[in-house]
Amino acid sequence: RVLRRYLVHLAERPVATRTMARRASALRRYFGWQVRTGGLPSDPSAGLRSPRGTGRLPQVLTDAQLNDLLDAAPTPADPDDDSNARAREQRDQAVLELLYGSGLRVSELCGLRTGDLDLDQGLVTVWGKGSKQRRVPLGDPCVHALRAWLREGRGQMVATSQVGDRVFVNLRGNPLTPRDVRRLLDRRSPIPTHPHALRHTFATHVLDGGADLRSVQELLGHEDLATTQIYTHVSRERMRDVFDRTHPRA
Repeated sequence: RVLRRYLVHLAERPVATRTMARRASALRRYFGWQVRTGGLPSDPSAGLRSPRGTGRLPQVLTDAQLNDLLDAAPTPADPDDDSNARAREQRDQAVLELLYGSGLRVSELCGLRTGDLDLDQGLVTVWGKGSKQRRVPLGDPCVHALRAWLREGRGQMVATSQVGDRVFVNLRGNPLTPRDVRRLLDRRSPIPTHPHALRHTFATHVLDGGADLRSVQELLGHEDLATTQIYTHVSRERMRDVFDRTHPRA
């Protein structure tokens, strides 16, 4: 009963069904090991079922939605402090360009340090899940936005803080958090948008552009190719939508 309540608790939070299924599987393995080694007389997870997926495809922004987001006019942080508003504008633009331009997870972005960036080569070193390292290329708009933030806005925000070499900070001078990024999107996006939607959009656009699935897997840092394959379904859905909207006999 306690384990079921735990899954119900997860279901009430913004946790993906796949994540819930993995946690249920981990609980079953753990309690199975406890029974086998004599730690428990019986398995309390024996009747625990993994939640089934909803079959929904990940959110991918349309070209118009993406352009509206990246080109949105910033909302001033403080109308009486133009320099502070400018710094936040530069940070927000760099965050959005990096999320879409590299497909980083929001946790990976928040953990970036200045030494992870090689803007001359247009590369970012990412420490992903399980401390696995990968290098991801950066496009010109992303490099330009990062240079502007690092050269101007960041210095202002970290002037009185002990943030160290974190790339992104909030208005209090503390390291940027995933919650800060969600608030950023609430301000900038004309539609409800989760930070992961930019990662989904990155992957879908790279596949649409002709990249092979294995390359996309490496760019995203997926351990299992099956996780990346969801984007092939997204691309097919997008192609069907284009066909339905444009072909005279669709």
